[in-house]
Amino acid sequence: QVQLVESGGGLVQPGGSLNLSCVASGSIFSIYANGWYRQAPGKQRELIGTITTGGSTDYADSMEGRFTISRDNTKATVYLQMNSLKPEDTAVYFCSARVPKPPYDYWGQGTQVTVSS
Repeated sequence: QVQLVESGGGLVQPGGSLNLSCVASGSIFSIYANGWYRQAPGKQRELIGTITTGGSTDYADSMEGRFTISRDNTKATVYLQMNSLKPEDTAVYFCSARVPKPPYDYWGQGTQVTVSS
């Protein structure tokens, strides 16, 4: 069992930056990868990128280099740094954790990010 608690969402102006945190608890050493996703109103959930326990990252092409995923295993925390934010980035942002046995994804509660002037 893994629990994920996110923080850092809120209202930000266009062009601004925001850093989201996702703290894992429970059977955290079963996790071999984490992901960040977002879902805008009326749209499908969209992959932002993933990060392995060793820190290797893989981003969706549509992110255009504005988003950076990192982790600190000593704090059981995954981060999403978002720069040059645009109104179209407005969405609920979700953190996930993947465990191998059984293959299963845990999800956080989501945190609202609103980009508006």
